[in-house]
Amino acid sequence: MAKTAELHPPSSILHPRPILIAGPTAVGKSEVALLLAEKLGGEIISVDSMQVYRGLDIGTAKPSPAERARVPHHLIDVADLAVSFDAAKFVTLANEAVAQIQSRGKVPILCGGTGLYFRAFLEGLGEAPPADAKLRAELEATPLADLLRELEQLDPATFARIDRQNPRRVIRAVEVIRLTGKPFSEQRADWNPASSIQHPASAAVGLTRAPGDLRRRIDARVDQMFARGLVDEARRLLDQGLAQNPTAMQAIGYRQVVEHLRGESSLPETIELVKVRTRQFAKRQMTWFRGQMQANWITITADESAGAVAERVLSAAKASFPSGADVVG
Repeated sequence: MAKTAELHPPSSILHPRPILIAGPTAVGKSEVALLLAEKLGGEIISVDSMQVYRGLDIGTAKPSPAERARVPHHLIDVADLAVSFDAAKFVTLANEAVAQIQSRGKVPILCGGTGLYFRAFLEGLGEAPPADAKLRAELEATPLADLLRELEQLDPATFARIDRQNPRRVIRAVEVIRLTGKPFSEQRADWNPASSIQHPASAAVGLTRAPGDLRRRIDARVDQMFARGLVDEARRLLDQGLAQNPTAMQAIGYRQVVEHLRGESSLPETIELVKVRTRQFAKRQMTWFRGQMQANWITITADESAGAVAERVLSAAKASFPSGADVVG
């Protein structure tokens, strides 16, 4: 009992500082965040560019209704498939959620794997120009191979690290270059601190695992998603406009299943492809986090419980602040 009371923030803390939990897909972030929120009396803010969409449930590994009943979750199911969602909208909604959670004396716990959203929350938004409808339509009609050649010529740095299988990101990079006449890589680094509320005092903790362990977890998660009905979910979402949302269609799993439903691949081939794409995505996530986000990194062992990891995250969060009382008593 003494230990549980010790983990709850005292009522004298009016605005508990946010705790950020980042890491690649399938590393175990959500379960750790849930346990940590229960220990601290906190609430969870999803930092996931796909969980914001209503209907993308199985393929984005959204927390279950039972988990959401245990701990309040924010920024899940906040957008219809027919609308776009970006970092600017995330920052606005995340700041509102943080303020609301803090006003209740609770600890905001931001958990997810979308690095750009974390960076926008911590540092503000970039200065890249908004989308140009006419130019965007022209680029969307251009073969991806042509866009990649243009990107390689005009901005080798972005070409070297961009996901070349993601047309949306390639189109955006080329669009910004054409609109500004400057490399996209330079503008991504030029963030504007005045563009949003800043959270420099947040405690950022990253979770990682050994490659073999993470691979096994990814494969098991993909198998579970298909067993739970990912194909049927994607079929229903097609009727709701999934294929018309270029952002949602980039969600790993849905894009491959849609191709399967169109007769382009068998189900076993689709399952294996989703596993491969998810592993590649996890690797890109880690590369981004290591290079772009300052965090205290914790390597989870294969036999370590989520509860033990939550305790380590709490210790790392305390160490990030001048006084542990900034988080808990």
